[in-house]
Amino acid sequence: MKSHNEKIIELIRKEEIVTSSEVARFLKVSWNTAESYLKELLIANKIRRKKKEGTTLWMKK
Repeated sequence: MKSHNEKIIELIRKEEIVTSSEVARFLKVSWNTAESYLKELLIANKIRRKKKEGTTLWMKK
């Protein structure tokens, strides 16, 4: 079974740019949980983020 990090990386590769809400829906978790997972990947230097007009966009490195 794949970890949440692997699933997020696959989603970002497929979609190229995602929001925290999209990740939350995809993983069937709360927005806060999705945000935590995304921040883990950001700290691990696996993805990057861009803040834009009140939303955060997540994309591959």
